[in-house]
Amino acid sequence: MELVAVAGPSHDSDLLEEMIKTCFRLDRDRSDRGEMKLVNAALKEFAYAFKVFKGYKSYRKVGIFGSARSVQQDPAYEVTRNFAAAIAAKNWMVITGAGPGIMAAGHEGAGAERSFGAAIRLPMESEPNLFIEGDAKLINFKYFFTRKVTFLKESDAFALLPGGFGTLDEAFELLTLMQTGKSDVKPIILLEEPGGTYWTEWLRFVHGHLLDRGLISKEDLVLLRRTETVEQAVDEIVHFYSNYQSQRYVNGRLVVRILRLPSNEELKALALSFADILGEQALELVEASAREIEDGDALELRRLAVDFNQTSFGRLRQLIDELNRY
Repeated sequence: MELVAVAGPSHDSDLLEEMIKTCFRLDRDRSDRGEMKLVNAALKEFAYAFKVFKGYKSYRKVGIFGSARSVQQDPAYEVTRNFAAAIAAKNWMVITGAGPGIMAAGHEGAGAERSFGAAIRLPMESEPNLFIEGDAKLINFKYFFTRKVTFLKESDAFALLPGGFGTLDEAFELLTLMQTGKSDVKPIILLEEPGGTYWTEWLRFVHGHLLDRGLISKEDLVLLRRTETVEQAVDEIVHFYSNYQSQRYVNGRLVVRILRLPSNEELKALALSFADILGEQALELVEASAREIEDGDALELRRLAVDFNQTSFGRLRQLIDELNRY
């Protein structure tokens, strides 16, 4: 395509050509102006968000969700502030909305230098909180879906504090995406003040109305962890990446990137323990694939190819937990 050629050489010129074709197809198929505006705004929001996060890829990040209505005197506000400060001390950054309540607490605890603000334009929350206001890492979103995708793409873990409809929506969406394999498995932490009952009551509902009725499996609940203290929450998140680092599908097989490889005997034991989610090739030590090398994708890490049948991502989380024991 001439437009792509004019743009100059690009590693991803094929994808650029596909995107341009899709834009023209919208017009050819007589999409109305409202639909065109939606696609245009969403593309702009993604492009700007990618640009903002681009310079911070070397940092792990935790997404924080919770109520905008929490006041500074609320115990959940203090817990959030302390959690954000503690995870920032581990060289992590935080991503949260730019509004008041739990969002402000996250930014206050981590400090603006280690904070990203993902604001959503709402009539009742027109201004960003003072901790992130004016910062170059503040992004304003028109659509919830572009904001959610950005949270999911950029966060390496999630901390959920008590909140309303939005927080519960985010909790269930995170679980749904990980349960179905539409997102990499990442830590999901349920956090509140010591003695709080918000998440215990929520978990009681999940157990009684979802698990006991067979609407989810018990392994699905492995995808989240309720912690009693800030220290437990931080330890849970940091430990998840103590050996395991990332994953990528290569030619249909899940390649897990880790710091330390299990021994052959340990691999055999793992293959036996997780036979229910593994195919005949089970677990195999591999080198970086040609595409990974071309992309420069975590080439310094060791690789374990997992013949994963994708029947239970909760069990995959348990496999990652086992790898973190080595």
